[in-house]
Amino acid sequence: MSSTGRVGRPKASSRATLAEAACELFLEKGFEQTSIADITTRAGVSRSSFFNYFGSKSDILWAGLDERLDLLDARLAADDGEDASAAVRAAVLDIASGFAPDSLALAVVNATAMGLEAELEREASLRRSRIAHTVAARLSRGGADRLRADVAGAAWGGAVLSAIEAWSHDGAGVTSLVRFLARAADAASGIDVSHTRGAVRQLRVVVQAPDFDDTLAFYRDVVGMPQAEAYEAEGGARVAILDAGRATLEIANPGQVAFIDRVETDGDAPSERIRIALEVDDTASAAERLSDAGAEVEASVRLTPWRSLNARLRGPADLQLTLFQELGPEPAD
Repeated sequence: MSSTGRVGRPKASSRATLAEAACELFLEKGFEQTSIADITTRAGVSRSSFFNYFGSKSDILWAGLDERLDLLDARLAADDGEDASAAVRAAVLDIASGFAPDSLALAVVNATAMGLEAELEREASLRRSRIAHTVAARLSRGGADRLRADVAGAAWGGAVLSAIEAWSHDGAGVTSLVRFLARAADAASGIDVSHTRGAVRQLRVVVQAPDFDDTLAFYRDVVGMPQAEAYEAEGGARVAILDAGRATLEIANPGQVAFIDRVETDGDAPSERIRIALEVDDTASAAERLSDAGAEVEASVRLTPWRSLNARLRGPADLQLTLFQELGPEPAD
């Protein structure tokens, strides 16, 4: 491939070469006035080569951070440790590990000269929101209530972007992002996301099951609630206590019950006075697994207005079950 770029510009396409060319042009012409064709010409590569590395001009600035946010998402999604707050702090601090000055730091410092103020703020808000969603989801799984988790998530999103901005202005090439991110993490960690305890220490649903062994096998082995305790007493009395994760008590008036039945069913499986709702990772596969094991499907999987996937089944011991999978807010465009 021939090069039309400046003498001395490497002919081989690389992300670093493209980023360097783009930043030069942003300083010379301004962000809005610089086209992708300008960048590829300056870098001496083809337009198709540009899109091997970036999806847009803006991606040139954010690609390095976005790669680390991909790792943050995956790490926190896979983490099931007991201390969610510690997991969040460790994962966020790891963003700074080996983070070298790049196009983003240069753009932050030269935002006015590059005509990038509005562009940077718009794109930064998307990253703040992404971090907030990831962190809030992990804290919620750790037992934090939704409001505290969302507030803490917003704080962590702001902490990361604020640390990067401060680091850039302080001289990204001569100082470490670790120091700034650690200070920002201290501030974000100050939000208490511990579970607020009331007078009740545990919610336990007690079910009478004449077919004890089959019922136990279904809820323990098929549904997936590990056995925590088991006892026997005189006269053949037996009981098993299964761990169902976080326990809540949902109290709904008749209007809410009617609304839920319209959303969750086709109107032919009304809610009973007590219905058991189980949060799962994948409603569709869980419903199929329970159905294969003998549960009766009363309402197939459907998306609710509050973005959960719900299904209703009839399980052993005549329990009416709702399976629900929280999808969270719609991702920003």
